[in-house]
Amino acid sequence: MKPFAYVRATGLAEAVAAHGGQPGSRYLGGGTNLVDLMKLGVDAPDTLVDLTGLPLDAIEETPAGGLRVGSGVRNSDLALHPLISARYPVLSQALLAGASAQLRNVATTGGNLLQRTRCPYFQDVSKPCNKREPGTGCGALEGGNRDHAVLGHSARCVATHPSDMAVALAALDATVELQGPNGARTVAATAFHRLPGDHPERDTVVEPGEIVTAVTLPPERAGLPSRYRKARDRASYAFALASAAVVLDIAEGRVRHVALAFGGLAHRPWRATTAEERLVGAAPTEGAVREAVEAELARARPLRDNAFKVPLARNLACALLNSLAADHLARGARS
Repeated sequence: MKPFAYVRATGLAEAVAAHGGQPGSRYLGGGTNLVDLMKLGVDAPDTLVDLTGLPLDAIEETPAGGLRVGSGVRNSDLALHPLISARYPVLSQALLAGASAQLRNVATTGGNLLQRTRCPYFQDVSKPCNKREPGTGCGALEGGNRDHAVLGHSARCVATHPSDMAVALAALDATVELQGPNGARTVAATAFHRLPGDHPERDTVVEPGEIVTAVTLPPERAGLPSRYRKARDRASYAFALASAAVVLDIAEGRVRHVALAFGGLAHRPWRATTAEERLVGAAPTEGAVREAVEAELARARPLRDNAFKVPLARNLACALLNSLAADHLARGARS
C-alpha cells in the first residue's frame, strides 16, 4: 500500500483547502468505489480528504417545493425516504436496483455520482486503458466488449457508467451543486457526466478541488408517474446491461411531458431527447412509443459482442412507457 496523508475535514472550506486541487488528492465519502480502486492499484492518492464529518447528510424541502439531497446522504436512506418514494419513485427504484443493502448503507449520493466505470480493462493495471492511463489504448475495443457502450463512445474508450441513481436523476432533470476553490456553482445532471471523446480520463465536468455538496430535485417533476427498470445477468448485485428511467405526464390523451434516460449504454446516462421530441404532443400509443424509441436508438454503434443491447434497451423503454400510459388510462377509467 502506498502511504498517503489523511485529513478528516470539519468544514467545506477546510476540505477544499486540504484537497488543494492537486492531481493526487481525493475526497472520501463512503469509499465503496475509491477504496476498491486503491486496493487494485488503479488509484494511488497522495491525500485523502474525509468528508463524512461534514453536515451534508440532510434531505430538505426547497422553498419551491422540490427536494435538496445532501451529498453525504446514504443511498439506503435516500431510497427509503418517504418524500422520495412518494414524489420521485423512479429515484427510489433505481437506488434499490443499484447494489446490495450492505453497500447502500455505506455509499453516498455524491460518491454514487462520481463512481468510476467497472470496465475490466480499467480495473486491471496489466491491461491497456486510456481512461486509467491516457495514450495506452483501449483494450475493450478488440477485446471482450459485451458489457460496453453502444452509444456515444469513441475510438479511445467504450466504457459505460455504472450508476443507476444517475440515470434516474437525468430523467428527473435534477441539478448538482458543487463547491470548490472558485466558489459555488450548479450543473444540470444531464450535463454532469461526459462522453469520452479524446479525454476518457475525465468522467465528469467537476473541476479540480470541487466537492459535490447536494443534488436538487425540481418541483416540476414531483408526483409525476415515473418508473425504473434494469436488465442484468443476475437479479442481484449486478450492473446494468441496459436500464431505463421514464417520467411521463399525459393530459387529454396526449403526452404533456416525457423524459427517458438509458443506463448501461454509454459513458454517461443517455437522455433520449430524440424520442422525447417525437412523443411530446402525441397520443402515447404502442406504435408511437416504439417509433420514437427506435428513432433514438438508430444512432447506436454496437461493438462486436454487444449488438443485443439495442433491442434490449428498446424493449425496456417501450415496456416502461406503455405501462405508464396504461396506468394513466386505468386511472381515467376509474375516475
